Amino acid sequence: MAKFVYKMQSILDIKYKLETQAKSEYSIAMADLQSEIVKLDCIYADIQKYEDKLRENSSGILNILEMKAVNDAIAYKKEEAEAQKIVIKRAEKRVDRAKAKLNEVMVDRKTHEKLREKAFAEFLRETSEQEMKEVDEVVSFQYNNQDAGGN
Repeated sequence: MAKFVYKMQSILDIKYKLETQAKSEYSIAMADLQSEIVKLDCIYADIQKYEDKLRENSSGILNILEMKAVNDAIAYKKEEAEAQKIVIKRAEKRVDRAKAKLNEVMVDRKTHEKLREKAFAEFLRETSEQEMKEVDEVVSFQYNNQDAGGN
């Protein structure tokens, strides 16, 4: 039986590699986004600690210098949180671009897989036709030999 050889197999292999690369880039972008979100959560936790400290200081003996330092720290952390939100937005955009690229590469790969499947189906059809032709030839040969032997 003949062996199926897909003429564009090298292109399909490249498509698989591109998809693997796009998946890797997407996972890296997602990991970066998660890392940035964790940083923002830490900043919010610091703000909460400073606000707790401020409430604690205002309930006891008032230390104006310490309260001012805590207020300044809260203001700084809030600015840091706003800057971190911008970083997160950028990371989200990178994730969106990586996801779009991954989707595009996957569609391209699936298209090439469909082409391969169609080529394989055509190969099977041609092989079947060839086998039927060979069987017909054998039957025809045997029939002709029987006729020749009978006369």
